[in-house]
Amino acid sequence: MVEGKTPEQLLSQNTKLSARLQSLLPAGASPQAAASGFKNLGQFVAAVHVSHNLSISFSQIKAEMAGSGMSLGKAIHQLNPNVNPKSELKRAR
Repeated sequence: MVEGKTPEQLLSQNTKLSARLQSLLPAGASPQAAASGFKNLGQFVAAVHVSHNLSISFSQIKAEMAGSGMSLGKAIHQLNPNVNPKSELKRAR
């Protein structure tokens, strides 16, 4: 994270990234609101891509990561045990 800036603040400043992520999020969800609770922008962006790539509900991934403090790899395994979390992380990044 940029010194002292939350993922929400960074997305507010980076409208191009925000617009790209908007298309991957559920209808009506703003990227700034969706990023709330994530440790950093990279973690949020990867979670959005994994959600989109695997057709897993973003709210489920967010609940596992931001709510329970689970890593993205563990959240992937928890929500879809039939995929390889390492390859999906690589694909998302």
